[in-house]
Amino acid sequence: MPFNFAQKMRLSAMPVWMRVAFAALLWLVLISFLHNRLNFERFDGQTVRIGYMPVITNLAAPMLDFASKGGGAIRFEAIKFSSFADMAEALRSRHIQAAFMIAPLSITLAQSGEDVRVVLIGARHESTLVTRKSLMARDISDLDQKTVAVPMRFSGHNLALLELAEKLGDAAKFKIVEMNPPDMAAALATQTLDAYFVGEPFAAQTVRAGQSEVLMLVEEVWPGFMCNLVVVRADFLKKRPEAAKALVTGAARASLWAEANIEQAASILARYWNQSPDLVLYALTTPPNRIVYNQFVPVQEEMQHMADLMQKHGLAASSDIGLLVDDSLARSADLSDITGIESILY
Repeated sequence: MPFNFAQKMRLSAMPVWMRVAFAALLWLVLISFLHNRLNFERFDGQTVRIGYMPVITNLAAPMLDFASKGGGAIRFEAIKFSSFADMAEALRSRHIQAAFMIAPLSITLAQSGEDVRVVLIGARHESTLVTRKSLMARDISDLDQKTVAVPMRFSGHNLALLELAEKLGDAAKFKIVEMNPPDMAAALATQTLDAYFVGEPFAAQTVRAGQSEVLMLVEEVWPGFMCNLVVVRADFLKKRPEAAKALVTGAARASLWAEANIEQAASILARYWNQSPDLVLYALTTPPNRIVYNQFVPVQEEMQHMADLMQKHGLAASSDIGLLVDDSLARSADLSDITGIESILY
């Protein structure tokens, strides 16, 4: 019913405190409605929202977004985050249906009671430890008492540093701090940091700018290192099995397409990451053949090893991962006839 003059007169006759209370109530209703619309799961049954960080291990997310813009049975919407903590919260609140999440955080989510599954591993061997150039570090022991940033304490980077520190004993006591990857380059440039350990292309930013030097590639200390993996809620697998299958198969196909079409992939990623194509191409190809694209099937033993390390270093009370790993969709992914970018869609 339209708001009429009589209603206006009745409102104007109200005491001031009552009008204020009425206005506050209307504002609360409006805010609650908008919060629900913006932050909780809503989709038409044909959209899958994927959280990701702008790093190589997550390259499938923007690839799927780009390919599905042209049509297809399912629209994959890639949503870029600046922190993994925010991404985890978005998955909790069902604002996104899938997350390219840093691996140990998936264990933390599961152990906190969230019914989630790891369904795919992102591209491997894409993390680099860089040091401030003026530090002239030549060995990991040169970081003794130096400040080193990692994406978060629940990260493989942190676990790798903790393992290194244990092996070195008193030779290297790192001051490990948590920092969102997009902030690391600036912090190193201002000498807030001595070093940082992160997924590419964030390390390449300061290397190419002449501000840092590569001290260590992650695969030198952790062969097969998995930085990020795809996490979904268990009910997504049950309620939308075809969408889940299309997501996992499409992500696997996207990685293989990127490997075979590096320059075109770099161009697409640069748009989503808001980075220069030259930087992205450098990160994808330096050193040559570094990135591993085809080891995307999640393995129970790998995740268990990570959980064991988390418990060992006080990052988890237990090493139990329960039913966290579901490798069925990755193992059955159809990888045939991958041609143009559109062909990654299943």
